[in-house]
Amino acid sequence: METKLYPLKFMPLYKNKIWGGNKIKKLGFDYSPLPNCGELWALSAVKGNESVVSNGFLESNTINEVLEIYMSELIGEKNYQHFGNDFPLLIKIIDANDKLSIQVHPDNELARQRGMENGKTEMWFIMEAEEGAEIVDGFEKQLTREEYQRFLDLGKLEEVLHVDKPQSGDVFFIPAGRVHALGKGLLLAEIQQSSDTTYRIYDYNRRDADGKLRQLHTAEALDAIDFTPTRDGRTHYSYRQNGTTTLAECPYFTTNLVSINKALRKDFSNLDSFVVYLCTEGIAAVKALDTICPIHAGECVLVPAVADTVELYSSGDDGKSAAKLLEIYVDPALWNEEGVNHAHDFDWMAEFVGSADNTAISQSILNISE
Repeated sequence: METKLYPLKFMPLYKNKIWGGNKIKKLGFDYSPLPNCGELWALSAVKGNESVVSNGFLESNTINEVLEIYMSELIGEKNYQHFGNDFPLLIKIIDANDKLSIQVHPDNELARQRGMENGKTEMWFIMEAEEGAEIVDGFEKQLTREEYQRFLDLGKLEEVLHVDKPQSGDVFFIPAGRVHALGKGLLLAEIQQSSDTTYRIYDYNRRDADGKLRQLHTAEALDAIDFTPTRDGRTHYSYRQNGTTTLAECPYFTTNLVSINKALRKDFSNLDSFVVYLCTEGIAAVKALDTICPIHAGECVLVPAVADTVELYSSGDDGKSAAKLLEIYVDPALWNEEGVNHAHDFDWMAEFVGSADNTAISQSILNISE
């Protein structure tokens, strides 16, 4: 019986939301009989919502079950010492067909004081933005708790919120404590700590399917909110074709953008972590540990920590057909030890795979596009 680890794909989890739309269907997903899909959970270890492996001999096992068996081989030695059998990330695709509630997430300290496992720091990568789409990311000016409460009580909270107009490719880092909300007309990838804890502050007086106002958590949210104003919520980065661009880097996750129209090999021998590739555009294939995994937009592959190298391919590998991938991992080098940050202790190495025989890769990609 085969027992060697390999790159894992997962069955998507679909979430019907009052604000959800149908853009995710255009990515190639069938979530019938749901009327819409506001959220596609691409990789989750949240209790009751564990992702199920869809390929190889581990098919039908949950991510939690695989982690219990393979431990540090799956997520890395230091990560396993730190997280144990709790996979640390939740990765989603979100289709906002209407405004989401204005909300905030607690940090780790407050969440654990209240009996929860984790707080939630997250980031957004905008895949599509309709004209006029907006997001809320923090406050427009410095507020005291009392001033915030007064605006909230008067129903005028929107007057003091910082609003951005996102475009495709924009990145927004949302630390725990920042008040935020997605507006109408957005399709995006969300990377976050493994937590489903949200304090809903204001919901535009919307009613659910039963005609009831949705529950608010205004009292619980008060201690979680950071009242510091947001000057510029966007993450500014320089785009590089066939290269790696860092979008977010924090103790909870690192997210890079890898856009390829040529085959690329990456060396992860110095990284003590799993690596997740989430496709946001086009069709690609991920090869590691002698296994090829084709993916299209909205799908992800988890490469185990025991893989030292990964090869990435775009459809056709012809120098024209590009694919965009988010490269996500938890780097123990970013944990602060007595004030020392190890983020730059080593450099990444990526190289073109070159003229190797990629017939099997190309066929795998073609199969997913048919």
